[in-house]
Amino acid sequence: METRSLAIDWPLDQPGLRCDDFFGRYALSAFDVALIDPIWISHRWCADVAPEPDGTRRTNPERDRGFGRTLAGWMERRRREANDLLKRGGGIIVCRLRTRGEPLEILGSETPRERIDRYAWLPSISLVDRHHQLTFPSNGRFLPRRGEDVLLGGTGHPFEDYLREFSGHVVYDAVYQDLMSTPIDRFATILARNRVGDVLALSLPFDEGRLILLPPIEGVSPTREASILTEAVQQLAFRPAFAAPPDWLPSYPLPGEEGLVDELASLHERRDALNQKVAEISEKLDEKTRPKRMLYTKGRFALLPAVSDGLRALGFSVEVADDLLRLTSNEGDALVLAEAAEQARIEISAYRRLRDTVDRTVTDGDGHQKGILVASGSRELDPKRRSTQFSAEVLRGCQGQGFCLISSYELFKLVQNAMENKSKAALSALRRALLECDGEFRGPAAA
Repeated sequence: METRSLAIDWPLDQPGLRCDDFFGRYALSAFDVALIDPIWISHRWCADVAPEPDGTRRTNPERDRGFGRTLAGWMERRRREANDLLKRGGGIIVCRLRTRGEPLEILGSETPRERIDRYAWLPSISLVDRHHQLTFPSNGRFLPRRGEDVLLGGTGHPFEDYLREFSGHVVYDAVYQDLMSTPIDRFATILARNRVGDVLALSLPFDEGRLILLPPIEGVSPTREASILTEAVQQLAFRPAFAAPPDWLPSYPLPGEEGLVDELASLHERRDALNQKVAEISEKLDEKTRPKRMLYTKGRFALLPAVSDGLRALGFSVEVADDLLRLTSNEGDALVLAEAAEQARIEISAYRRLRDTVDRTVTDGDGHQKGILVASGSRELDPKRRSTQFSAEVLRGCQGQGFCLISSYELFKLVQNAMENKSKAALSALRRALLECDGEFRGPAAA
């Protein structure tokens, strides 16, 4: 049986797929599936109604030539069509999850004040079990949050496969929450969450129909997205609607059920233990490889901590002070500044900042300290392909001041050396090579 589909303000390209806008001609209830992106709905009033001093857009039907009544009528019409499609037709509505957008208040003396937004057309439903109630959409919040941290629910739902197909292109700009903190998974299938547990995608039953909320996809052709959407719709059409199992259901066991439940519980325990071990090893790997970040990062929150970890591996005691590092060791102390740039060479300003800091330690009575400048030019290139990462002026300044000038790659090689040979004598030699270097650092042998 052919599935009749309508795309509303959703740019999709596929033969047989009807396309229209929200204020267009086609009725939602005339189709089996409606694919809707509500982001453009609020543009109809945002373009014509300016916000008032309190930031709210308002219109008065008695003075706007019927503009407000027309919008309210459209919302009511679409609401009835969506209700008929879902509850009477057992159809499917797939809606992109957006924020509610800027609302419009419709004033009037004859009728109560009405407030419409991007989701004012959604039909309402109340789902109840023994302990909870989900009232949608009146109790729903569509909070603005943008991210790419999409964690799939592992439900086997066809639209979860749709999200998996476009992994790396899912960029949500809203999350769904319930005002009453109702456990949504008691009534709906949660297809995806973000890393802090916000709902990004869900399938909500409307009797025999289904409403699917999905995050938007970016950077995918309309033809490919339409193809995967159609496939998910076809699979969902032959899938039974979601129904939460009642509390009394365990009182009616079937032969062999208990053994499978125990086996599943054992597998879950093993999976949890394995996940814990994976997290533990991942943390150790992250800690071990932190110095590698000095090869490609920049700034005080990425490059400086990576350089700090590398210098600790050499046996220095490191203190972070603003955008500098203070080193102490038995071989001597030093001040370290790390600078990264996309261009081939770091600028003279980095050297001057280090020089001024060293001069300040003298005037503050702390005595003259060794200066070390870590340079990371052309940071997007493979370190082995990088040319000289500092200008001749920077080199002359460091030679004149007795500073050590070292590239991030040379420092990384020292860290590799230190991790391979952890003897006290070897680490002491590496520290001494850095502290005794005046000008460009060319390795322990040259120091």
